[in-house]
Amino acid sequence: MTSKVVYLGDLRTECEHLKSGDKFITDAPIDNNGKGEAFSPTDTVATALASCMLTVMGIKAAQLNGVELKGSSASVTKIMNAEPRRIARIEIELNLQGVHNDKDRKILENTAKTCPVLNSLHPDMEKAVSFNWK
Repeated sequence: MTSKVVYLGDLRTECEHLKSGDKFITDAPIDNNGKGEAFSPTDTVATALASCMLTVMGIKAAQLNGVELKGSSASVTKIMNAEPRRIARIEIELNLQGVHNDKDRKILENTAKTCPVLNSLHPDMEKAVSFNWK
């Protein structure tokens, strides 16, 4: 088992990663009867995409000579569809540093575009990813 989720009431859950004991809370968003005081479940999906991209890029960067992505970041925008209620589009803006040649940048961009979360999302969901190299 990977995780445990407990419904706390008032459209809030507590999610626990069983191996580490790390926990986070989710709330229903304001536009869906919630308080919006924490990540919504769909926020976690969109955020997981950015996290996955940075993680696999970090793995690949470690295999490249002299490449360190530490300090790189991602901005995430999630756009919902009303009917049916689902994520319609995820926009990821990756702000990357530590890569100084086009060959390594291309390798890392291709790596991000094959991350497991991206490959797990429905093909009808739009995914817009931009790479900003510093």
